[in-house]
Amino acid sequence: MPFFLVASFPKADKPEFLANLISCNWPASLRDIYHSTDAFGFSKLVGRLRQGVRPFFTRECLFSTALNSESDADQKLLFESQGLVSSIAFSLHDAHLNHYIFVFSGTRDALPQEDVAKLYFGALELLDLDLTRSPQDGPREKLSARELECLRWSAAGKSSEEIAVILNISGHTVISYLKSAMRKLDSVNRMQAVARACRFRLL
Repeated sequence: MPFFLVASFPKADKPEFLANLISCNWPASLRDIYHSTDAFGFSKLVGRLRQGVRPFFTRECLFSTALNSESDADQKLLFESQGLVSSIAFSLHDAHLNHYIFVFSGTRDALPQEDVAKLYFGALELLDLDLTRSPQDGPREKLSARELECLRWSAAGKSSEEIAVILNISGHTVISYLKSAMRKLDSVNRMQAVARACRFRLL
């Protein structure tokens, strides 16, 4: 699942997409169009997550409303054209009882339970290590161009081997760049490094 969204759970007085957005790697044009629709707080995604806490998989467009209007149909086509065909979603609370939404989207069929568990516990780790801290202006040490390239392709769902082919470098070199980026971003895994890089607007 190459695309991800991390957001605060919308409240009645703050349903807007950008007001709740923490991090995502959607195409910028898709993010802007979705923001203009005001659908987030009333979306199928939010409705489903209000009903249960277990991660769920769907090929339905979670980001449209439950009204099934013509605009919802257009929105479904828009997301599918950008590669967001299926999604895994769940919500979590941090130690301060703040409520968050996590969505991973792409074109894959349902993931094995083991992979879903990895996403879930990775999100828990992210909340524990990152979202509960005060935001910084940026990483303490500047990332190199190659490190950022490797992070961008990692955010797009590419493996180390695939990134190596794309950048015409060895797989070991890719792993070295990613480890260096994780260290500079004070992260324990790629997912956290990508999320922090997005928060610092490096990607």
